[in-house]
Amino acid sequence: MIEIKQVSKHYKTYRKDPGFMGSLKSLWARNFITKTALKDIDLKISSGERIGLLGANGAGKTTLIKILAGIMPADEGTVSVMGYTPYEREASYLKQLAIVMGQKAQLWWDLPALDSFELLAAIYEQDRSLWMPRLDELSQKLNVAHLLKIPVRKLSLGERMKMELIGAFLHQPAIIFLDEPTLGLDLQAQKSVRQFILDYHEQYRPTIILTSHYMKDIEALCPRLVMIEQGKIIYDGSSDKISEANSQEKKLQITFKNPEEGQDFVIKMRNQFSLENADKSESSGSSPLVKHWNVPKKRLTEVMTFIMQETSMEDFNLSDMELSELIEQVWFTKKN
Repeated sequence: MIEIKQVSKHYKTYRKDPGFMGSLKSLWARNFITKTALKDIDLKISSGERIGLLGANGAGKTTLIKILAGIMPADEGTVSVMGYTPYEREASYLKQLAIVMGQKAQLWWDLPALDSFELLAAIYEQDRSLWMPRLDELSQKLNVAHLLKIPVRKLSLGERMKMELIGAFLHQPAIIFLDEPTLGLDLQAQKSVRQFILDYHEQYRPTIILTSHYMKDIEALCPRLVMIEQGKIIYDGSSDKISEANSQEKKLQITFKNPEEGQDFVIKMRNQFSLENADKSESSGSSPLVKHWNVPKKRLTEVMTFIMQETSMEDFNLSDMELSELIEQVWFTKKN
């Protein structure tokens, strides 16, 4: 389905000194620099897979998606998607793609979604007898059938995202790129969107490539993860390791009224439970003081009992580990 061999992509830009003189100087002599967005990427994705594409901002995720979608060419290497070279942008290839971005809209803001769907169906050359039943099916599953004739700007964020999904899936694409599809949605809307994507995949078996910073999205939708760091793939494997790491620890945050008491409690946690403070930088002496620990779930009860007995905290919070921390743990374990 998708085969990427030794793909690299470089961006050429220039560095300018600030101010008017810097602008004037750049007219005659520009200091050009080259940034490598992707470096020697090798990747194979089978038909019907659901892939989580992860990495920090600037890691190269969006560049890779743009190359696969034919928006830009690779500088080096070869890319084959369903036998096509994406950047040649053959109509028969583009008709099989869909892209959904949480921060960008494809529907007309002032028109009802139904009008935009009419236009999209015409662009993809879909016969009305095919896309209308599909629209009925998708809108019923997302519970937005009663909103199709309302201008998109009048809809809530969650309702607009559901309409975006319908617009992208209306031509029944073989490959779907989802870029932060649940961004900004409330918990109920996130759950609804995830379940819709799973049901759609179960029925039509498209290849799905997802980028997201939400752990729930990754756990629910992506059996396989590909992590990119500084333009290189550093992890390609099962998401079970990430889910396993997430199920083993909780992140504990405690706010202390007295900074000195907080510093003393860091020592107590080390001595009593061999738990090191998880803050990446030392806190200043300001009040209140906030400290963090990664606590194994099997020891959570005794740790919380100890906290209640040994400190007078101002506030505390228990949460799941951040996705970046979990991936960091998995990658560190893999390297060692």
